[in-house]
Amino acid sequence: MENATNINVIINNKKYNAQLETNKTVNEFLNLLPQEFNMQELNGNEKYVYMNYELSSNSSHIKTIKAGDIMLYGNNCLVIFYKTFDTSYSYTKIGHIDNLPNLGNANITVKFEK
Repeated sequence: MENATNINVIINNKKYNAQLETNKTVNEFLNLLPQEFNMQELNGNEKYVYMNYELSSNSSHIKTIKAGDIMLYGNNCLVIFYKTFDTSYSYTKIGHIDNLPNLGNANITVKFEK
């Protein structure tokens, strides 16, 4: 994707590259960076945090979540998926983290920075 925006995502002191989508949600998210979140474990496949602010959303039925996807659920729940699976839920896609490993069952601290 040309003109894609890349940011750093630091999880457990390890830096990953994330390629972001081009949409209004991402533009609003970028304006908030840097941000650090304590993300909670859910379902053995994702980490999430309800942010203290709302972002514009344009959710759609994704069908298949891929490991590394960064999504917005609703307008204030940021989610990082670390397993690939099919879903019936709708999300606004924010981006994708390259080479994301299984993040395990513990809560994690994640920092997003430009």
